[in-house]
Amino acid sequence: GVDLQVCTTKNPTCCTRKMEERYQIAAKRDIQQVLQTSSATLKFLISHNAAAFQETFEMLIRLAENYTSRLFCNAYRTMAAEATVHVQEFFTDVGLFLFGTDVSAEEFVNRFFDTLFPVVYNHVINPGPTDISLEYAECLRVARRDIRPFGNVPKKAIGQMGRSLLPSRTFLQALNLGIEVINTTDHLHFSKDCSRALLRMQYCPHCQGLMLSKPCMGYCLNTIRGCLADVAEVDLHWRGYIQSLEELSGALSGAHGIEHVLLNFHALVRDALVQARINGPQLSEQVNKICGPPVRKPKQSPACSLDPNKDNQDLKMFSRDSEETLASRRKEFVSQLRLYRAFYGGLADQLCGNELAAADGLPCWNGEDVVRSYTHRVVGNGIKAQSENPEVKVKGTDPVISQIIDKLKHVIQV
Repeated sequence: GVDLQVCTTKNPTCCTRKMEERYQIAAKRDIQQVLQTSSATLKFLISHNAAAFQETFEMLIRLAENYTSRLFCNAYRTMAAEATVHVQEFFTDVGLFLFGTDVSAEEFVNRFFDTLFPVVYNHVINPGPTDISLEYAECLRVARRDIRPFGNVPKKAIGQMGRSLLPSRTFLQALNLGIEVINTTDHLHFSKDCSRALLRMQYCPHCQGLMLSKPCMGYCLNTIRGCLADVAEVDLHWRGYIQSLEELSGALSGAHGIEHVLLNFHALVRDALVQARINGPQLSEQVNKICGPPVRKPKQSPACSLDPNKDNQDLKMFSRDSEETLASRRKEFVSQLRLYRAFYGGLADQLCGNELAAADGLPCWNGEDVVRSYTHRVVGNGIKAQSENPEVKVKGTDPVISQIIDKLKHVIQV
């Protein structure tokens, strides 16, 4: 093997150029596997919780929708079927907002009360033997914000929805970003210089028949810190990310908590309907001024279509889950995540300490030979420290890592 590129030696060697190339691929694959193994529990922690929170939020939305529809079924049967359609649309918007679509809370709360007003006018404020025409209903819908039939309730609902949904939405987005960060660092693109250093550390001893020797600790640290220099740059932002998740989690509980706001939305709607009923005569006058007297068409009001049993099952399931309410589940998750604060800062040490390097005091491989101990200086973590690295030349930052750092900075700001 005179044409070896990396595993060159004065002694005879049992490697050919072809073998060296295969070892090169194996060295990269090994380090990728070790990286993925070391982050597996962290990745599972985040992805498992992201899925659990999303499922709980979906359940909350469904329950809140049922409560609100049931209000119409119980207290306002004649308009229940029409109103339920708008209730469904409203909670679809809540879901879209919570799971990341760009709709504004103000917009969808206003839309709900806009579309509800013609129904309430037709059945509660000015009920007649026939229904109002579509054109007349449209005039009412447009006029709702000027007439304010529901008093202060829509404004209150906008405040509550914005305050409770936005932090929960941010929480979910942050968890998904956490998974993306780990996926990115699990599948690093190693530079040519790093790949050669990994080959030298892991497989060159095989060429000399030294199958059992492991690299010296200092040598391993230099090599892995060089290869993971970019990843170490994530450390500062990862710590910030976990800290801001903690702070956000604290802000999600109590009266502004999503459970409280969603499950009490039906009470706000009830207040809105009561106001409209009490102020019926004045509202009729205002409507006549803006839209003229009602234009009617034959009545078609189907009955209420809620299955009461289905509700109760959902409720039982949810209350069983909510014994460990959302708040305690979040607390538990954040305290587990806190254990991984220094994950990226200590990654090279973890890999060498757990998997790769020889134990202290044992003879070890230093890149050329088996020795008692490694004599070069050991550099620190991060890109700056690598200028002194005797084992790996590190150039600039990997653009993929820069991108993930930018995303972390952004989510911390949000």
